[in-house]
Amino acid sequence: MLDWLDGDGDALRLAGRRLSRAELREAVDAEAGALSSSAGPAMARGDDTLAVLVTTLAALGAGRPVIVADPSAPAPVVDDLPAGADLVLMTSGSSGTSRPVARTLASWTTSFGPFAALIGADGPGSGRRGHRPDPTVALTGPLHVSMQLFAALHTIWLGAVLTDDRARADIVHATPTVLARLVSRGLRPRRAVVAGAALPATVLASASAAGITVTEYYGAAELSFVAAADRALDDEGALQPFPGVDVELRDGEIWARSPYLALGYGGAAEGPLRRDRRGYASVGDRAEAGPNGGLIVRGRGDSAVTVSGTTVLAEDVEAAIAAIAGVAAVAVVAVADAHHGQVPAAIVELAAHADRDRIIATARAALAPPQRPRAWYSLAALPRTSSGKLARGMLSTALASGSLDADRFDRA
Repeated sequence: MLDWLDGDGDALRLAGRRLSRAELREAVDAEAGALSSSAGPAMARGDDTLAVLVTTLAALGAGRPVIVADPSAPAPVVDDLPAGADLVLMTSGSSGTSRPVARTLASWTTSFGPFAALIGADGPGSGRRGHRPDPTVALTGPLHVSMQLFAALHTIWLGAVLTDDRARADIVHATPTVLARLVSRGLRPRRAVVAGAALPATVLASASAAGITVTEYYGAAELSFVAAADRALDDEGALQPFPGVDVELRDGEIWARSPYLALGYGGAAEGPLRRDRRGYASVGDRAEAGPNGGLIVRGRGDSAVTVSGTTVLAEDVEAAIAAIAGVAAVAVVAVADAHHGQVPAAIVELAAHADRDRIIATARAALAPPQRPRAWYSLAALPRTSSGKLARGMLSTALASGSLDADRFDRA
């Protein structure tokens, strides 16, 4: 059984319910007993965060693999798991294609100590020593999202209190978009841990001005941690390799070797994960070399737009457009073009009374010719995955089929 649940004090404050560590242990042990009498992977799936967490912990304690799945999607059928799989997470990134990523529990627990140091937390049991109030850690998304499930398990291991009350949390785990919303609503956690997409300079600046220390990390469901930085110490954009990770850049593509890698995909699923004989793995994300051996992550290779042979990364264009006054959010996708092969198109969420002509003119001045969107669309709200990432695959499909219900305001 998991020894993380030992000790005194609160463990959870979720949806108005408060569970001590002893009460959580009792719930987990009861479900683990029931799970031990059956075979095959357990399923943790539902809208009740507490129930999903208890099932996940119970399965791990009973030595059964557990699939943590999105309740809004059809229940996954995952056969033929890699040997040694403990956790299976259904992940789709921005593509919309769900894949079962299988990993050992140790591939996460091995990183718990270095991650605690990264976010300025004490070691395990820190919340049970009695010399100060238990730190509270808030989730900002559902547990079937890998970064949120990791945060939940790490919080329990740490001896801190897991909560959904973001207004009273000491630490929050969020995507950049969610962090921006929290700051705009006046929330002031001591620290924000940000991942899932590139952190815009404007969001970092607003969080820092509000007195929030920001920790940013880059990883993937298949790779777990790759690189990270405490933005209070380094706000230049480069991320340093996470402790225990060897990183190589190969023609601008990130390859990582560490004890944190996933085992692979379950069943016959295919995805971007590739491995080499030296133990390195990649999911196609791209980066440039930064100062002191760091990485400046540029985005996923499958978000690239090839304009007359020139590779344009959607994230670079999005960063430039997002910095323009009047743009609340932006997604850039590739569209077919008879002369260039592909060209970028920009789909934006606009603030009230935004000056569209000025936005387009400012973008054109800031971007190189291949980067300039050839079409602009306005949506009331951009579609996002359950983890908060832009659903570029959905937007690209809708544009290609002519079914995007949006206001096109430029036809250059």
